[in-house]
Amino acid sequence: MTDDKPTRRELLRPLHLLGIAAAAGIFAAVVTLISTGAFTSRVNLAIANGTYEGLSPVALGLVVGGGAFIVTLLGIAMLMLAVDPAQYKDDELERPVLYDDEPDAEGSAPDKA
Repeated sequence: MTDDKPTRRELLRPLHLLGIAAAAGIFAAVVTLISTGAFTSRVNLAIANGTYEGLSPVALGLVVGGGAFIVTLLGIAMLMLAVDPAQYKDDELERPVLYDDEPDAEGSAPDKA
């Protein structure tokens, strides 16, 4: 067994990804709160009087923010599964990772009949 200890950067990588997803969720929640008028007196008075119908802007903001957090986290996780980082650890990359090794220049266009 090897005694290679992971670096601090490798240990904190999941926290960075959670931070990115949290920032996306917070952004979506704030945009939802602003667009539904959660900070206006008309909406706040309607909520206080009990005449506001439907989901309150704060609850809607939490739902949208939570959804954005989950979707962003799943998207980042799926992108991380697409590439094996060990394969590119020491190589200097000159082009995108997910491209084919040799692009097929011939035969890419269909034959015209």
